[in-house]
Amino acid sequence: MIKICGVILSAGASSRMGRDKALLPWPPGAADSTMLSASIAALGPYCVAVVVVAGRNANNLASAIAAGGAAMVVNPEPERGQFSSMQIGLRQALALGCEAAMITLVDNPPLSAASMKRLRTAFDEALGRGHWGVAPERGGRRGHPLLVNLDLIDALLSAPVDSNAREVKRAHPGTIEAVPVPDSLVSVDVNTPGEYAALVVDEAGR
Repeated sequence: MIKICGVILSAGASSRMGRDKALLPWPPGAADSTMLSASIAALGPYCVAVVVVAGRNANNLASAIAAGGAAMVVNPEPERGQFSSMQIGLRQALALGCEAAMITLVDNPPLSAASMKRLRTAFDEALGRGHWGVAPERGGRRGHPLLVNLDLIDALLSAPVDSNAREVKRAHPGTIEAVPVPDSLVSVDVNTPGEYAALVVDEAGR
């Protein structure tokens, strides 16, 4: 069985939100669950370890990370951007002896358990066809988590720190398979109070 490390990118300043997005209640109305803890719980069943990449918010996230059974690594220069955090997380995944990574953003609400299971199964099938990874897709839009093998990890780590994952994927066309999932959350990002409020309303209506 391939060893997968979960990598949650959570080093952003959350400046547009006005509070740390990682600590927003999720599911909506939850008293003891946050975007961060929900992500850790969603990735955990499919990973031998889960790593959270924090930034200057490390002290604020430490207790939630420990409570979820995850580990923390700190990006000392989060202003370099999200890609720098991804590279730090992937290096930690390799240091833990993992052969693949399941990467997500803390402001992407986790997919349903059924979609996560479908994604994990599709990853093994894609690797068997010689592909490097899979990403969930709904309505033509891809999202997270992104599952990647060592080939794609190497490509991501070899790219300049001022690059981004999209550029790396474009440089290796056809290596990532899209996996259709029913979740409307697949490509949702929560960056502002208004976006979070709208998401809460949408979830209440389901």
